[in-house]
Amino acid sequence: MKYNKKQIDTDLVKEISARYKTTLLLASILVRRNIIKPEDIMFILENDMKYMHNPFLFYEMEDVVDRIHSAADEGEKVIVFGDRDTDGITSTVLLVNKLKEMGIDATWSLPSGDDPYGFTDKKVEDFAKQDGSLIITVDCGISNTKEIAYASTLGIDTIIIDHHMPGEILPEAFAIINPKMEDCGYPFRDLAACGVVSKVIWALAFSETELYKKEICLLNIVPGNGNTYMAEAQKLFNLVKTEDPVQETFVPGIISDPNKTNLIKYISNSIIVVYSAKQQKHFFSQIFGNNVDLGVVDIASESDQLFKRLKGLSLLKMREISKDARYFDKPITELDVLCNLFRAVIIKKNNLLNEKFENMADFVTISSIADMMPLVNENRIIVRHGIDNIQKTSNKGLHELLYRQKLLDKPISTSDIAWNITPLINATGRLGVPEKAAQLFFSDDIGAIRVLADEVISLNKERKKLGNNLWDILFNSAKKSFEDLNNSLVIAGGKEVNRGITGILAARFATYFNVPAVVYTILEERIVGSIRSIGNYPIMEMMNKSSELFIDFGGHDFAGGFSLEINNLDKMKKQFSEYIKSNSVITEEKDIEIDAELPEGYLNQDVIDAAEILKPFGEGNPDLVFLARSLKIKTLEIMGNKQPGHIKLVFESKGVPWPAIFWNAADRVGKDIFLENKVDVLFKIKNNFIANSNIPQLDIINMERVV
Repeated sequence: MKYNKKQIDTDLVKEISARYKTTLLLASILVRRNIIKPEDIMFILENDMKYMHNPFLFYEMEDVVDRIHSAADEGEKVIVFGDRDTDGITSTVLLVNKLKEMGIDATWSLPSGDDPYGFTDKKVEDFAKQDGSLIITVDCGISNTKEIAYASTLGIDTIIIDHHMPGEILPEAFAIINPKMEDCGYPFRDLAACGVVSKVIWALAFSETELYKKEICLLNIVPGNGNTYMAEAQKLFNLVKTEDPVQETFVPGIISDPNKTNLIKYISNSIIVVYSAKQQKHFFSQIFGNNVDLGVVDIASESDQLFKRLKGLSLLKMREISKDARYFDKPITELDVLCNLFRAVIIKKNNLLNEKFENMADFVTISSIADMMPLVNENRIIVRHGIDNIQKTSNKGLHELLYRQKLLDKPISTSDIAWNITPLINATGRLGVPEKAAQLFFSDDIGAIRVLADEVISLNKERKKLGNNLWDILFNSAKKSFEDLNNSLVIAGGKEVNRGITGILAARFATYFNVPAVVYTILEERIVGSIRSIGNYPIMEMMNKSSELFIDFGGHDFAGGFSLEINNLDKMKKQFSEYIKSNSVITEEKDIEIDAELPEGYLNQDVIDAAEILKPFGEGNPDLVFLARSLKIKTLEIMGNKQPGHIKLVFESKGVPWPAIFWNAADRVGKDIFLENKVDVLFKIKNNFIANSNIPQLDIINMERVV
């Protein structure tokens, strides 16, 4: 068997195991995957939404919130422009529902038929004729520089909520919320557009609390060495730290003018929040006497009610028991504890903030999987919640799709969503009618929902048939281009290609030939196409190098779309080919990377636990791969009618049975696979849902007989 096991620092494994209270197996997997920074480990081990990033870290989020509130207050007409894919459709549904909840006269539009990506001058004109005054783009807009400038001349503001790579020139919009902009302020770039929309909706929900745009100063005073006191304070604005904290040590009785101290200057004109007001006021009076009044808000009683396990504890004791301390690079202070406690109290107290994310997690999860967002950082928390709660979705249209796809009565995974839900939604956009999926998710009428679900499922069947036909039509030309372009790029297309299928075909050709692939269609006046990459080979730079050829283009690191005039097609092919030659694609097959090697007898519950903790698996977080040594084959059964068939096995490890499946390997039985043999096995952990129970099963990649 060919595999590779990365060598790791065993001392680091022990250190991580001890610090984060994990098994040595899990710690070794984290190190082998280079997940060693405290924040990265936090997003592996924690599931609480309190660990997600604050939406107001986006520098322009407050502007967006205020502009939307202004639209509500003034009775403005607002339109949401989305994209035609799953991410764009779900983003549109979430935002329009929120705007209507706020009482805003909101409509929506998705590209249909042969409409280009984003929106057009014609759609802007139509909106202006309806006295519209605010456009909000979702999953598009960052490349609509011309259209947004035109909207501005008509007195229409535009808010861009997008996640595609920005070009060198940004649209002159009222505000832009895009985590891929380098100067956006947000610490995580890989949210789906629907995830970005969920941040805007959370910010709108927070704006309905009494703390919106209020400067909070958290204050904590503790006795120091001898007759001294140490005071710390931290300012927050919309729950975001706005300034460095201040720390000052005082000796009582020697301060002539309190207003000249750094502390008083820092906390002045803020709402001062403390834990245990009586104690803090006493310490304050010890420092400054009774001539300075300290007006504070005490969160101790609310904390006691909301977090029973913390009732009666001091900040010092909370610091000692806090598991959050392990995620800091330096020892946490009581002020750090107070900051975390205050945020937790506000979010818990305002159920709306928790509920908003819980209620959006289903659509954000679907869009994150559909757009192949890496399941790292806060995407892990979003998708975990989405996977856990999707079957309880409040959206009747989504519930109907889950029912039709038989996903309501069993635990579901990211693969279930990727194979059974996102293709249905995408099919509507690919065939030019994304409004069908949007209407399904907007509707509350059961009869209409059933009709729309029928149409969506029928469209997906049509999309599959069309894709297979076009694969057959284009295959020879794709193969020829592969050979002509030094086995490093595929370019294929023609008038017969449905524009909605270009992305699917490009992905299939990229997988088949193991190189980036471009598939295009020829419309009346222009070429429209898609490009998909392989592995970690980014293609946006290639598109940027040819930007002068395109009418418009955009995308992610490994997937993009474009349109260009017909007479530029050959130029694009030439420039793409030249780029690939000078930036070669490595296509040789790599050995399987294993996450852990299990000696004989070490296949145990720790393996299952590690797999559960590392879930959800997907883009950026592939399934765990284990190598187990010397497993004995206790039972062996050939399954399947087609050749070569599959092998169903049960292994034994220290007397414990482990069911397994080895796909398409039945022809090896009697050659190198025998009952009662001991074998070394490369495998992934899967769950097999049988009789309402989730049974762990080894999904075998390969195995070989122990000699």
